[in-house]
Amino acid sequence: MNLANYLTLLRIFSIPFLVTVLLTEFPNKEIWGIGLFLAASVTDVLDGYIARRRRQVTTMGILMDPLADKLLVTSAFIILVQLHLVPAWMVVIIIGREFAVTGLRNLASSEGLIIRASALGKTKMVFQVVAVCLILAGARFGGIWLLLGKISLWLVLVIAVSSMVHYFFVFWRKIDAHRKKRIRLKRKLFQRRQNRVIREARSEPSVE
Repeated sequence: MNLANYLTLLRIFSIPFLVTVLLTEFPNKEIWGIGLFLAASVTDVLDGYIARRRRQVTTMGILMDPLADKLLVTSAFIILVQLHLVPAWMVVIIIGREFAVTGLRNLASSEGLIIRASALGKTKMVFQVVAVCLILAGARFGGIWLLLGKISLWLVLVIAVSSMVHYFFVFWRKIDAHRKKRIRLKRKLFQRRQNRVIREARSEPSVE
């Protein structure tokens, strides 16, 4: 465990506080919700920066970081549905994308492969953070904030679907390359065995 990993865990542990604030009669809950969600989201930037800066990039961090993002964003959008601030069908697509990508990562990991977070995935995270904050601001202040929240939510949906397609493409490309590599390795081993058998056959004395 290092500092970057602790920040990732902090992002996960912030979720119960976010749920408590937004789903109770907490005073000024939208404002507090925005603050908590932004603070948790900032750790996503910090943990990656610290890990690269200190050369502490670990397999645990690579796997935990996107998981923490998914848990945070999924919780936030479910809360927004519960508060009747966003359509449930849009959130189903967004969350479904998260489960699909997580499944791909796990499947790739079982094959000894790691699918790193793409630039498109990071862009999606930024837009999700902005969307959640704007939607909460719209619930609190109304007006232009409501319109901005709706626009940002549609952008999140488009980016989520696009990034999912990208991850599927990367996954199949890696799996195909991995499969071809194994086939080449098997062919080499088979060829070596054949060559060894031929050499042994030639080295045996002939019987007259």
